Amino acid sequence: MRQPSYVYVTYIATTPEKLWHAITDADLSARYWGHANVSDWRASSRWEHRRIDGSREADIVGTVVESDPPRRLVMSWASPGEADQPEKVSRVTFAIEPHKEGSIKLVVTHSELEAGSSMERGITQGWPWVLSSLKSFLETGKGLPL
Repeated sequence: MRQPSYVYVTYIATTPEKLWHAITDADLSARYWGHANVSDWRASSRWEHRRIDGSREADIVGTVVESDPPRRLVMSWASPGEADQPEKVSRVTFAIEPHKEGSIKLVVTHSELEAGSSMERGITQGWPWVLSSLKSFLETGKGLPL
């Protein structure tokens, strides 16, 4: 069975360091994503995508596969109840490249998805919104309305 992959490319007027910080800092990610990304961001460490509604429950969990600040972050991605089922675990890669002076190219690849799954359906709507909100946040100081 095929494992779909989705690639999103965004250009942002920021630095690689500021972008890395926005992705990996729990307080900052909560401001534009509506979830706090929580981890120490070292390879093999656990990470959680926690709600900011007061419950602090994790909607997504995984492991940091690769961490090369501020250039590359790779992590596994799964719903908490499915994290122990390999066929349900996908992978997200953030590749951050300098572009022109004062801007970067961000390539987000979400791969190893289960074809037709609710995760696949969710990310096809989620990633475009999240990346638009991230771009707005870094360029204006304000993400899209949550």
